[in-house]
Amino acid sequence: MPLLVILSALVPLLVILSALVPLLVILSALVTPEVEVWSHLSRHVLPHVLVNTAALLAGVAILAGVLGTTLAWLTALCDFPGRRWLEWALVLPLAIPAYVLAFVAIGFLDYAGPLQSWLRATFGSSYWVPAIRSRGGVILILSLALYPYVYLLARSAFLTQGRHVLEAAQILGYGRMRAAWRVALPMARPWIAAGLALVCMETLADFGAVSIFNYDTFTTAIYRAWFGMFSVHAALELGAILLLFVLGALMLDRRSRGGMRFASARDLGQTSRRLKLSGATGWVAAVYASLVTALAFALPVLQLLWWTLKRAASDLDSRYWGFVANTVMLAASAAVVIVGASLALAYLLRRPHGRALDALVRLATLGYAVPGTVLAVGIIVPLVSLNNLLQKGLHAWLGPDSPSILLQGTLLGVLLAYMARFLAVGFNPVESGLQRITQSLDEAGIGMGVTGHALVRRVHMPLLRTSLLSAAILVFVDVMKEMPITLITRPFGWDTLAVRIFEMTAIGEWERAALPAVAIVLVGLIPAAMLTRGGGHVA
Repeated sequence: MPLLVILSALVPLLVILSALVPLLVILSALVTPEVEVWSHLSRHVLPHVLVNTAALLAGVAILAGVLGTTLAWLTALCDFPGRRWLEWALVLPLAIPAYVLAFVAIGFLDYAGPLQSWLRATFGSSYWVPAIRSRGGVILILSLALYPYVYLLARSAFLTQGRHVLEAAQILGYGRMRAAWRVALPMARPWIAAGLALVCMETLADFGAVSIFNYDTFTTAIYRAWFGMFSVHAALELGAILLLFVLGALMLDRRSRGGMRFASARDLGQTSRRLKLSGATGWVAAVYASLVTALAFALPVLQLLWWTLKRAASDLDSRYWGFVANTVMLAASAAVVIVGASLALAYLLRRPHGRALDALVRLATLGYAVPGTVLAVGIIVPLVSLNNLLQKGLHAWLGPDSPSILLQGTLLGVLLAYMARFLAVGFNPVESGLQRITQSLDEAGIGMGVTGHALVRRVHMPLLRTSLLSAAILVFVDVMKEMPITLITRPFGWDTLAVRIFEMTAIGEWERAALPAVAIVLVGLIPAAMLTRGGGHVA
């Protein structure tokens, strides 16, 4: 029993340590900067990267915010043709990774793509078509991929308020548009801000889409510093700057919403009727929502399926099934490890504890807001140092014939990086499920003679089944879509579907990238369906 007690405390602490180490390693680069490296970065890299990243962040936040908020408003509070299927179809773009949407857009809209080729054959020219390989193109693609974050949260806010809020404002003399602007939107601000925070974090973390567009941001600069310049310190220092920026943004977001209090009116909103949009107004709303759905999901999926049918006969070989097997095994292993770690952390917080432990757990789950390229560098560096230390010890113990060990470039490094990145994805559902198991329920079980591990096995686990399954599915899908961590930390020759997409898009083989992309999109439909089923409804 003492051994079990020690292990039950040691395992969660190891989980916290493994999640915090890469962050501490990255930040340590600012304490001991290399003058030559910093001089090169500040002169040749940072100005260009800072401008590009800031412009991308602002553009995506504005466009995704407008799309998500307006679509949430229409589907939550208005009635128009096609609303019932559009309210869930607008969530489906979450199933498509941004890098998949990026290469589909370039493959279809670029100068050599089918659209411009048809325009030149039909009209003799396509010069008036805007260039997709531009800053505007990157902003558009990322906005279409990420607007569902704002849409889901803003729609929840509007459903909570109900139409009676607008009716009350109109009784006080506000017009319909003024009531929406002055009453409904301010009340929904915390939800919209939370959605925009997610959009900004995903934009900062994106590597695949910006690399496909050859658009330089912090994530691509970190990758090139590591694999192009072969400079660990340059990668660490760029990662540290980006990490400080992310931490500062999170603190500002939390402080800006910390003192706010907003009332909920769900009970009244459920009994109110939707605002009927009839005639031309209703059809404009339907066309607008349908166009966004088509651009963000339907048309890209149709293009992927067409390319897949053209290439399946030549590309669907034994090597491809190896990509699938590697992807599934890696995602399943990560899901098991991360859900197990999340369960250990959740039970640790269930015991009496102080604020320090709370703070450590929150810091450990901060990795989801950190770009994958940053975490990958933060994992590889300590693994290399540990590997060298162990190798020296073996050499001193066994002499020149000691075996060689290699911790970096192994599945251990990949899983540790996934742990740091996706611990929050597994922890949040598990913690929420465990909080619903009250102390009175434990006392009832103890009164029936069920104690200790039997209580966990016979009472807690059946009640946690749904939360554990949700956490496992979310981690599985996120790992399947993750590109930079897998690309940087994977063992040699261990290619996955995401790595295959990167390799094909790097040489402009858009059609050959479609087959692995379709597999990822199909798996990505699982969480989209879960979110759709969990959506609210108003009569």
